[in-house]
Amino acid sequence: MAHELRPLLIRSATALRQTLAPLTHRFSTAMVVDDLRYSKSHEWAKLEGDTVVVGITHHAQEALGDVVFVDLPEVGKTITQGDSFGSVESVKAVSDVYSPVSGQIVEVNSELTESPGLVNRGPFGEGWMMKLKVKDPSEVQSLLNADSYKQFIEEEAH
Repeated sequence: MAHELRPLLIRSATALRQTLAPLTHRFSTAMVVDDLRYSKSHEWAKLEGDTVVVGITHHAQEALGDVVFVDLPEVGKTITQGDSFGSVESVKAVSDVYSPVSGQIVEVNSELTESPGLVNRGPFGEGWMMKLKVKDPSEVQSLLNADSYKQFIEEEAH
């Protein structure tokens, strides 16, 4: 039944930021990984050769609460930076997840289908969502570094 309501609950990146903003003061920025890049819609990206691994941040998963369903994209699909590639359903809400870079999806974390809670347990590890063959590596460098993302979280709280 919750999956039937999912389209009615999907929120834009702006709505997610508005949801996270009042909660931000509760969260530590200590769970920001230094060697990753971050989007303002709370996804992370890690460049590995010509592939980028993507997931949601610790901050995002903590604000969403227990993740109960993850909608992943199809392998082979080409996606543009900023496009929604799926959604995360938690006990609180359903939120779109946006691609921080452009490229072709080469792998998805199919373990999330059976174990969506991996997003909560390890958002920067076992909870990754997709891997892209990056179209333009400079898009990765245009994302926020760890210090800038920490500052963004702090500013969002005010």
